[in-house]
Amino acid sequence: MRQKLPRFLTAALLGAALCAPVALMPTVLRADDHVYHDKARNEDHHWDSKEDRAYRIWVKENHRKYKDFAKLKEEEQAQYWNWRHEHSDAMLKIDIH
Repeated sequence: MRQKLPRFLTAALLGAALCAPVALMPTVLRADDHVYHDKARNEDHHWDSKEDRAYRIWVKENHRKYKDFAKLKEEEQAQYWNWRHEHSDAMLKIDIH
């Protein structure tokens, strides 16, 4: 009985370790979908692939080096949202599906 318990415990831990990536996958798949709060307009903005394309245009227009939006300072994020409110998807020629 004493040897069966450690084997069972080892098997259970191994099984849990093998299942963990599958259990976490939905979280990983949603990693790009973030919500950012625009304090100036008191609005929430959902970050998705469309918003990322707009952000990359802003980076290029403002002669900046690309940096993950989440890592920008709050002031820089505010500058982006101000610009974004003046540039619609149609103006930026971002496909709307």
